[in-house]
Amino acid sequence: MPARLPSAFSRPGTTLTPPRGPAETPVGAPARSRWLHLVDQIGDFWIVGVLVLMVVVFGALAPSLFSRGAWLSISNYSVEYLILAVGQTFVIMTGGIDLSDGAVLGLSGMVSGAVMQSMYNAHASGLLTTVIGFAIALAVGALVGFGNGFLITRLKLPPFIVTLGSLTAVGAAPSLINGGTEISNLPSQIGSLGTSAIGGWVYVTFLIAVVVAVIFGFVLHRTRFGLRTYAIGSNGLSARRAGIDVDRHLIWVYTLSGFLAGLAGMMVMANFNVANPLSGQNDELDAIAAVVIGGASLFGGRGHMLGTFVGTMIISLLVTGLVLVNVNGSWTEVATGIIIVAAVAMDQVRVRLAER
Repeated sequence: MPARLPSAFSRPGTTLTPPRGPAETPVGAPARSRWLHLVDQIGDFWIVGVLVLMVVVFGALAPSLFSRGAWLSISNYSVEYLILAVGQTFVIMTGGIDLSDGAVLGLSGMVSGAVMQSMYNAHASGLLTTVIGFAIALAVGALVGFGNGFLITRLKLPPFIVTLGSLTAVGAAPSLINGGTEISNLPSQIGSLGTSAIGGWVYVTFLIAVVVAVIFGFVLHRTRFGLRTYAIGSNGLSARRAGIDVDRHLIWVYTLSGFLAGLAGMMVMANFNVANPLSGQNDELDAIAAVVIGGASLFGGRGHMLGTFVGTMIISLLVTGLVLVNVNGSWTEVATGIIIVAAVAMDQVRVRLAER
């Protein structure tokens, strides 16, 4: 048996032995074993190949895919999902799930919009109003995330149940603000943020989303916080025995997810220049899909931020690409579902391969 890394800091099947070469696959091995070995060698790179293939196919069917307008559409569509998916990555890697971040997006935007409208009507500075609006959206999101983490860790409730309850309760709250109607009397700085494009090719909001992904990708892969996230997802009991305060860490993870949902709420508000009570509905499903498509395991302990970014871009490309080739948009959900099943199947195959 090869020596394994301590379970608190290893992903399932991680060993100290070097990667297996083709020579280790016996010539007479069954076809299934050879296929499993091939899957192990492909690793997470297959999803990048899917993205490239989609670009080639949609580009051949609709050359306008390579136009500035199409790129702006793809990147702009991906903003809220990428930010939500970053927080969802941390949650899923601990073996949990956050079904409430779409609802938190909507609530954060409406609360922030109501405060900004009140300040703006009182002739407060547009810049100050915008800054305070951002702070309130982030605070509301973090507060809901903290509540989720607290209930999960202190009451020992399943993350699915807690965040499903939050989805229901928080999702109804925006309709109670401003009579359930959108808020449009906002500072001009909000609209400028959503329409500004650097060089005409990169929206500022998309750049913010990418910077968020890069920063938290560094946190995930290069800090103790990220190491502990991997450890808890791999084996929570071993993580506790290794001295990690699992409950406190989980509270931080869910707080982070809520915090980023608040930020996504502001990006959506900037994009449409209104705070809409319907914003964020079902966004959590696309965020989870992006993380799973990107290679994260729903059982925790494995995932990476680059995969989350690629998964988000695949979903965004599907939406724009199908529009460009004049295909009914409902096929987006069909294609996304197929890719999700393929990603989970690949994950399961790799887990079985690691157990061999």
